[in-house]
Amino acid sequence: MSSNRPRVFVAGSTGMVGSAICRRLLLEEYPVIRHQGHRVDLRNQSAAFDLIKNLNPQWVFLAAARVGGIYANNAFPAEFIYDNLMIQSNIINACYEINVDKLLFLGSSCIYPRMAPQPMKEEYLLTGPLEPTNTPYAVAKIAGIVMTQSYRRQYGANFISVMPSNLYGPFDNFDLKKSHVLPALIRKFHEAKVAGTDFVEIWGTGDVLREFLHVDDLADACVFLMKNYNDLEIINIGSGKDLSILDLAKLIREVVGYQGELKFQPAMPNGVNRKLLDISKISSLGWKPSISLREGLESTYRWYLENMDHLRKS
Repeated sequence: MSSNRPRVFVAGSTGMVGSAICRRLLLEEYPVIRHQGHRVDLRNQSAAFDLIKNLNPQWVFLAAARVGGIYANNAFPAEFIYDNLMIQSNIINACYEINVDKLLFLGSSCIYPRMAPQPMKEEYLLTGPLEPTNTPYAVAKIAGIVMTQSYRRQYGANFISVMPSNLYGPFDNFDLKKSHVLPALIRKFHEAKVAGTDFVEIWGTGDVLREFLHVDDLADACVFLMKNYNDLEIINIGSGKDLSILDLAKLIREVVGYQGELKFQPAMPNGVNRKLLDISKISSLGWKPSISLREGLESTYRWYLENMDHLRKS
């Protein structure tokens, strides 16, 4: 079966998103090309080009990126804009140079204005100021979107861009200084449970609303769009539902089995008040998520317990 399918390269295949896309592709017996040898620095233009040229893929999923939560974005803004700009620019241009059949670029819901109407439609891009806590990352992702669109307009390259909501799942980053809120809460509650701590501190007020999508649902959507979507415009991928950080914390506390209290820190940054994607566009194409938040949290916590000794954390 795989002989009739395009050869696929997933840039960032060891990360949470890239590994999920690889798992999804292998379910359908796509020939996923694995890079052999030393790790390639995709920020280096010649190294990135040589990699793409030597692998000679037909499909490319661009999932390689520097990612992190509020703390990491605030602490390392230069790395967030430089690394992401270089990685995506090098891969996108290399894919054009060797004439790959199709490329999918992974953006982020943070590209939308901080005061965008909710839920956020694709056309809200570049209609207002960004959230200050992650502007360098958002600007880099917006540049990637514009770059894919520019290569499509000028060269006819079949490059598409997708905007996922907040992601979680196996191979997430549980480093408390660099992770997003969901994996950070899983780790905090687990460690508090083991230590018998009376309370867990959580940044912000707990009032802000966030949408979460299991990474396996994202992977399924990405493969679906590679088969069915060939448009200049970006497309959102989300669960279509959101909840407050307070309710998320209560749910994770229940899944972990922690009995202590929650202590929010209102002096710490919240981020935007709400960030919910409008998923009517991808829904109209026939795709919808299948993993509930409760189910996803339970499976992610099981994965954390099985792999906690080897995780990226400090």
